[in-house]
Amino acid sequence: MLVGIDHGFSFPLAYFERYGLPLDWNSFVDDFQRHWPTDDDIYVCFVRDGLEGNGGARCGDPLWRRITERRVRAKSVFQFNVQGSVAHSTHAGIPWLRYIRQHAKGGVHFWPFDGWSVPPNCSVIAEVYPALWSRTFPNVGRTPDQQDAFATAEWMRRADADGSLEKFFCPELQPEDRKSGEIEGWILGVA
Repeated sequence: MLVGIDHGFSFPLAYFERYGLPLDWNSFVDDFQRHWPTDDDIYVCFVRDGLEGNGGARCGDPLWRRITERRVRAKSVFQFNVQGSVAHSTHAGIPWLRYIRQHAKGGVHFWPFDGWSVPPNCSVIAEVYPALWSRTFPNVGRTPDQQDAFATAEWMRRADADGSLEKFFCPELQPEDRKSGEIEGWILGVA
């Protein structure tokens, strides 16, 4: 099974540097959840307003962008309150990725944090950016969110059927970009 989720799975390296975090995704999601416990019926706005959690101790700069975001001109995971932003969903979703990781107990590959190559007989959870594909497919009376979901699923289905999906899991990257992507994450389909 391949699951594509439309929000950031990690943050730019500048965030790790600012807070002295180890360059390790598991440590990152644990630290983030302690500050932004949105997996506990807590809204992102509650944390941002200081009513819950300790988000003030783990904020990012909206000018920071991950390498994969710069490649597709996506907004920063810290850019709240603008059209097309994934900041809310990223801050709400990262603790749930941690939850899934803790409760799935193997058999789930969080790409690319568990490696760029996906082992056989393994389900994959990957970050997606529907804007890469939404205009590729005709919109037949779907809302924009429905179109994004349809286009993403259809792109993944077709890439799997024609055998090209594997190359998207192993994009040709410079060694430094690949190393950064192992910490910052990567958007499936971005070369």
